[in-house]
Amino acid sequence: MNIEQTAALLQPTPQYAIDSQRLNLWYGTFQALFDVDLRIRQGIITAMIGPSGCGKSTFLRSVNRINERLGYVRIEGSIRVMNENIYDPGVELVQVRKQVGMVFQRPNPLPISIRDNILFSHRLHAEGGGEVEQGTPDEIVEKSLRQVLLWDKVKDRLKRKATELSLEEQQKLCIARLLPVKPKVLLMDEPCSALDPKGTEAVEELLWDLRGEYTILIVTHNMAQARRASEECVFMLMGKVVEHSRTDVLFVTPAHKETADYIEGRYG
Repeated sequence: MNIEQTAALLQPTPQYAIDSQRLNLWYGTFQALFDVDLRIRQGIITAMIGPSGCGKSTFLRSVNRINERLGYVRIEGSIRVMNENIYDPGVELVQVRKQVGMVFQRPNPLPISIRDNILFSHRLHAEGGGEVEQGTPDEIVEKSLRQVLLWDKVKDRLKRKATELSLEEQQKLCIARLLPVKPKVLLMDEPCSALDPKGTEAVEELLWDLRGEYTILIVTHNMAQARRASEECVFMLMGKVVEHSRTDVLFVTPAHKETADYIEGRYG
C-alpha cells in the first residue's frame, strides 16, 4: 500500500457523497441551473423529480462532468464528491469517472462479450494505477455479476455478446461493469424507462441491494418509482432546487405549493 492509499484510509468518511454549492450552468447563452445548493447523503438512494427541462439530468451529468463533451457548456460554483471539488483544475477527468459511475436511460453495453464488458474498465484503471477490485479476472466477473443478481442467469454464456441479453439483463450488466473500479457514487438517468414493469421491479430491487455500499442518485419522471425506490427526494423546477427532504415527507406533506402541484399532476 502506497502513501496516498494509506492517507485515504485515514480520512474520515464524509457525511455527504455529493455537495454542490452555488452551481450555475449555461448551454451557450441559455442558463439551465441557478445557484444549486444540494447535499446528497452518503450510502442512501436519492431521487430527483421535476418536469422535463427542469435541470435534473443536467445536474446529474455535471456530477461526473459528462457535460464537458458538449464543448459549449460553462459552469460556475463547485461540486464536491467525497469532499473533493471535481472541478478543481488539478482533478483528472479519468479519476472523476472512476469514482462516479453512470447508467443511462437505455442500456448501452459494449458490443463484446458479457465477460469482457465487466473487465473492460477494470483493465483500463488497473493499468493506470488506480484502486480497483482485486482478484483473478474470473473472480472479478463472478463477484460483479452476483452483486447485480445476474450471475446465475449468465454464468454459462459469458462469452456471448452482451447485446443478446434482454433489456433488463443489459441494464443490470451496465451497472455490474461499473463495480470492479470501486465507484463511490452511482448516477442513474431514467434507468427503467426502456424496461417493462417486471424489469423495472427487478432494477428497483437491485438498487436497494446496492444502497449502503454505494450512494445512488436517480433521475425519474415516474412518481411511483421515486416514492418506492428512494429514501430522500429532490424536486427541481426551472433549474432550481425547490425542495429536498425525506421521500415520505415530500410526498405526503410537501413544504412548497409548487411541489404539491407537481406531485398531484397539475403540471409537468
